[in-house]
Amino acid sequence: MTLADILTWTFVVFAAVAFGFVVRNYAKGLAGSPRELWLLYGYKFSELLGYKLVSLSVVLWLSHDCGLSDVKAGSLYSGYSILASAMGIAVGALIDTAGIRKVMLASIGLLLFSRFSMIWVTSPALAFILGLAPMALGFAMVSPLTSVAIKRYTNTAGAAYGFSLFYVLMNLGFTFGNSLYDKATEAFALRDAAGKNIDQSYGMVIAGHHFSTYQLLFAGACCATLVSLLLTLPIRDGVERDDDGVKVTPPKPAGSALKSIRDTAAGTWDTIRGVAGERFFWVFLCMIGILLFVKSVFVQWDLILPKYCPRVMGEGAKVGAINNVNTVLILFFVPVVTLLTARMKSYTLMLVGSAISTLACFITALPAEVFAPLTQTTLGEMVFINWLGLAKDAADLAANPPSPFYWALILSFIVFTAGEAIWSPRFYQFTAEIAPKGKEATYLSLSILPTFASKFFVGPLSGFLLATYAPVDAQNRPLPHDNHYMIWVWIGLSAAITPIGLLISRRWFHTETVRAQANAN
Repeated sequence: MTLADILTWTFVVFAAVAFGFVVRNYAKGLAGSPRELWLLYGYKFSELLGYKLVSLSVVLWLSHDCGLSDVKAGSLYSGYSILASAMGIAVGALIDTAGIRKVMLASIGLLLFSRFSMIWVTSPALAFILGLAPMALGFAMVSPLTSVAIKRYTNTAGAAYGFSLFYVLMNLGFTFGNSLYDKATEAFALRDAAGKNIDQSYGMVIAGHHFSTYQLLFAGACCATLVSLLLTLPIRDGVERDDDGVKVTPPKPAGSALKSIRDTAAGTWDTIRGVAGERFFWVFLCMIGILLFVKSVFVQWDLILPKYCPRVMGEGAKVGAINNVNTVLILFFVPVVTLLTARMKSYTLMLVGSAISTLACFITALPAEVFAPLTQTTLGEMVFINWLGLAKDAADLAANPPSPFYWALILSFIVFTAGEAIWSPRFYQFTAEIAPKGKEATYLSLSILPTFASKFFVGPLSGFLLATYAPVDAQNRPLPHDNHYMIWVWIGLSAAITPIGLLISRRWFHTETVRAQANAN
């Protein structure tokens, strides 16, 4: 056993023990919570596993299976995102009116239909109508629903634990999804005579029908959504926990289906109209808009990395494993940060954390050659042999060194994750805390408005950056891309708007929050 093996297993054992300690602390902090909280976490885990399989595959599917260019694929994805944001604007009020369980079931039904359709269609028009559009409607319900449900299922003391555990499980779901993506692109790839991966999108033939790798990944996402359905069925409506314990308010007797739909629509519209007339809502909206720029980095990862990594680092590049740098480390960073910063103000943590995440983007723009000497070290053996599996042993690693750009990406992801662990959980908690009681879901869903506006350019921008700085020819073969690092420079400059904006608007936002609280009392 080499030194790299010993260090790797030491890290694995330490991580397992640390994760056990984290689970124990959360179990104590959330003791007494209703069963709905734990069913919600299971639903969220399985759904986000499926989401990650789709998000890593969708732009590749649009280009490979549906025949769209980088820019057109990014633009069609942007259409999906715009529709999801538009639906998200109303879904929070729908939750406040119709209840958590009904909205969860509606979301699952739409996601099942869309993901099943995407297994079969290859026409761009049908891809949007049958796949992306219903998926947008279904996924738009997930985020505000989860935030509202956690707040309702936890008391004052357990809220921080509830939101942090949600964030841990979300990233655990992403971790499994990333790993399955890498395994699928490896297992279903077309290989040359030497066994080298030359086309990760090839897939396989089942019952005489050829399915691409990405269509098979959509099938896996369908299975994950079926699991989330089974976990949703036992959830009860009207469950809420406060400092006095768990309370269950029986749902109102159901009338006719038409009357129920009409009443829900009327109540939803009245709720939205009332909130839109509140001064503090627009202050709240400005805050979300500022945070949007660093949050958009996650979207750019999903849109850019699946194409960028194979073009820059070779076919079969470990896209999922690179993403897992973020999703695995966040599992440990978030609990530690939560314990160390429990008494600090959310605004301060969001400012510091977003600044760290922004700086991380520029690390990826450093010349890869700076990191090349790390490959022939014990750390290099741990990364490329034991973790990524890109070499059999040290001799193979020396003879066939992987792209040194792996190091730039890995280091960038580590630093970004450190910042994310500071700002992101507090973002979810902060937005839920400052929303008026009874209007939490409406505030959270209408907070999508800035995101809605951004979606008009995030998708096309990703396609433009890829086509400009990491292009391919008509046969999908990479062209010279010596300035591919400029992709991350532009993303970093965009993310920098968040910490700068938070710093500039800090006093104004504090003043408006105090005024809103005084008016409420």
